[in-house]
Amino acid sequence: MISREDLESFLIRTEMEYEEIGESLWIVDPPGGTATGEPAVVLSYSPPLVVFRAKIGTVPDGTEDRLKLYEQLLTLNATDLVHGAYGLEEEDIILTDALEIENLDFSEFLASLESLALAVTSHRHTLGLD
Repeated sequence: MISREDLESFLIRTEMEYEEIGESLWIVDPPGGTATGEPAVVLSYSPPLVVFRAKIGTVPDGTEDRLKLYEQLLTLNATDLVHGAYGLEEEDIILTDALEIENLDFSEFLASLESLALAVTSHRHTLGLD
């Protein structure tokens, strides 16, 4: 099982910008994210899981706009996400993923982080959230 220190060494190896913002909690900027204002991915070490989360926008007002957004999110979940899924938390649109740390290796960690970072940067436009 990887430790908190192992996870931080994974972050260093990604060469992405990150900052520890709490005990076992980091904020990771996707490549080019700081310059473009893209949302960051929050990473939490919560044994037995590593949890990735990114707030990508707010649910729009109006029934028609909401229904269109919900359909788009479900379609992206089914067709375009390798890791993670979209969900709602109150009025926020959240992209989340969780990995078990029992046998987690760097390649799996990096694949999940890069997949979420790519989704954050590419889907915001698709969903009309930029």
